[in-house]
Amino acid sequence: MPLTDTPLLRALAGERPDRTPVWFMRQAGRSLPEYRDLRVGTRMLDACLTPDLAAEITLQPVRRHGVDAGIFFSDIVVPLRLAGVDVHIEPGRGPVFADPVRTAADVDRITAIDPAGLDTSAIVEAVRLVVAELGEATPLIGFAGAPFTLAAYLVEGGPSKEHLRARALMHTDPGSWNRLAGWLAQVSRTFLDAQHTAGASAVQLFDSWAGSLSPADYRAFVAPHSAAAVDGIGAPVIHFGVGTGPFLADMRLDGRADAVGVDWRQPLDEAAAVLGGDVTVQGNIDPALLSAPWPVLEAHVRDVLRRGRAARAHILNLGHGVPPETDPAVLTRIVELVHGVVAEPVDAAAPQDGPLQDGPLQDAAR
Repeated sequence: MPLTDTPLLRALAGERPDRTPVWFMRQAGRSLPEYRDLRVGTRMLDACLTPDLAAEITLQPVRRHGVDAGIFFSDIVVPLRLAGVDVHIEPGRGPVFADPVRTAADVDRITAIDPAGLDTSAIVEAVRLVVAELGEATPLIGFAGAPFTLAAYLVEGGPSKEHLRARALMHTDPGSWNRLAGWLAQVSRTFLDAQHTAGASAVQLFDSWAGSLSPADYRAFVAPHSAAAVDGIGAPVIHFGVGTGPFLADMRLDGRADAVGVDWRQPLDEAAAVLGGDVTVQGNIDPALLSAPWPVLEAHVRDVLRRGRAARAHILNLGHGVPPETDPAVLTRIVELVHGVVAEPVDAAAPQDGPLQDGPLQDAAR
């Protein structure tokens, strides 16, 4: 079938396919033994920039789990590495920058780099390899970090819990903040464009640290730059952030997002009511429950599916990434469960009293 008829792309277009599409954030790597074997002796950023390695890692979970989409294997700081920024991944810690960006002069220095000049040839080749194997059966989702999350790493110089320096920069020097975030939007856009041009059928913008922001700061200092990163990209857009419940409606980016990812904190029926009837929801299995007994996890997955019926369409995913200790067989079992469930959309006009409990989801085999 043409890619446009695949469950994921139909859901992104607002349709209800015969089965709910499912894929997992961080499905490429971490929990897979074949990934760990492949990565022996290879640094993370080197793996991301070696086309055959990045392609193989992207494909591994599609082969193993039978998910409805591949997510391009990369790291959130790869575009910055391509821009010539001195960054490395410190095991057990994460991205570390040799020269943090904290002053107006630092912003001048980094924004002097032309985002259009990024050498994305390794990314383009990796995507082409993946798309050639996936064919017309499974779409590939492109990957990029949102401007705030990239800025949080750059300004802090590495991982942080509260991103105090990044949040302070917004208010102490808003001009420098907006120049930095605007530049990062162009960097992310160049990275996404390269993947889409090479064959990615949709893209996801990840804002991992947006939950540290107040709604007012998100709207004033972040949302315009995230919108610029995906504006007119020519592919369906999924926008995901962690802890974004207080400003979930703003994650729609004024209609630029075709789907909004919801973390595990907010039930999907409540999220759908906030987002409105013209956007698809994605999520939101609690990653912590991947280690729970199967009856507990199964009940949770069915509840997520049931609540997802309140939206125009639903893409089943986690509320964040796959923990590295997850048993891969559990992910495969979730995919089999989701693919075996038939669910009709909820009548939005019908009154709902409390959580959705309007009848059991039925397995297709019954």
